[in-house]
Amino acid sequence: MTMELKQVAKDVYACLQEERGLGTSNSGLINRGGGLVVDTFWDLPHTRAMIEHYATVWKRPAQRIANTHHNGDHCWGNQLFDGAEIIGHRLCAAAFGKENPGIMQHLRNTNDHGDSALADFAKALRDWDFAGIELTPPTTLIDDRLDLDLDGVHAEILYVGPAHTAGDVIVHLPEQRIVFTGDILFRLCTPIGWEGTYERWCAALDRIVALGPDVIVPGHGPLCGVEGPKEMKAYLAYVRSESKRFNDAGTTALEAAKRIDLGPYAGWTEPERILFNVERAYRELRGEPWDTPVNLAVLFRDVREVRASRAARR
Repeated sequence: MTMELKQVAKDVYACLQEERGLGTSNSGLINRGGGLVVDTFWDLPHTRAMIEHYATVWKRPAQRIANTHHNGDHCWGNQLFDGAEIIGHRLCAAAFGKENPGIMQHLRNTNDHGDSALADFAKALRDWDFAGIELTPPTTLIDDRLDLDLDGVHAEILYVGPAHTAGDVIVHLPEQRIVFTGDILFRLCTPIGWEGTYERWCAALDRIVALGPDVIVPGHGPLCGVEGPKEMKAYLAYVRSESKRFNDAGTTALEAAKRIDLGPYAGWTEPERILFNVERAYRELRGEPWDTPVNLAVLFRDVREVRASRAARR
């Protein structure tokens, strides 16, 4: 595993995983007032490695965790912080059971799927080990915001969903001019949205810019400034516009995802994930609610088809 600890301000750190696609998320640490960790990782081995990095700068493990949302790659390591207060939005806590580490481990370990798309997905999971994970959701629940005084460091936990998911929060350190975004921001990698709307996601990105941070720690990808959320908002606006154009022409979402010219975004990792964003646009154009369930098995299978189609045109 490739992991790096970076100091971004006095007593403030980011633990960054090299962006390799599925699951390689980031975390943060405010090493004051008992410590606050922003997000854990997708499995216990990666979270233990994260803790080893943080242990080089803290005197004892953090007493608080803030989960930016419920996806496993941001919270399935929570149990390793025994006795810590876990903070999150109430919709984040309510969604904790939507993803199952036991099923992920089964997929990872099964060699004979009888389905090439599932076999590809299982191969992508081989770097992870979901054994022993006990879902440990937030118990300190927020609605709009929570302000913390971490021994003189003011931290604001702000609700910005439903955007990437229903329960998205960001963590803002106003004096240090730092924002930990969770998956509101994917930097130089193709975003995926689960529940939420384009309008709310773009508004969340605008809110990050309005906070005026010098340093942004994204949910995935490298550190950046406000150019990160500005560029991702431009991507979302472009995909939404192109999706409407293709939808108006009677083109399926799958075919649109194959044909949309990615232009300056073509170099982002996993460009085939555009399908998730096209599907979201099509659902909105059909007037479906933002939390309409989607068939992830079909989507991941179709993503494979988009990847093959785009590779064939290079």
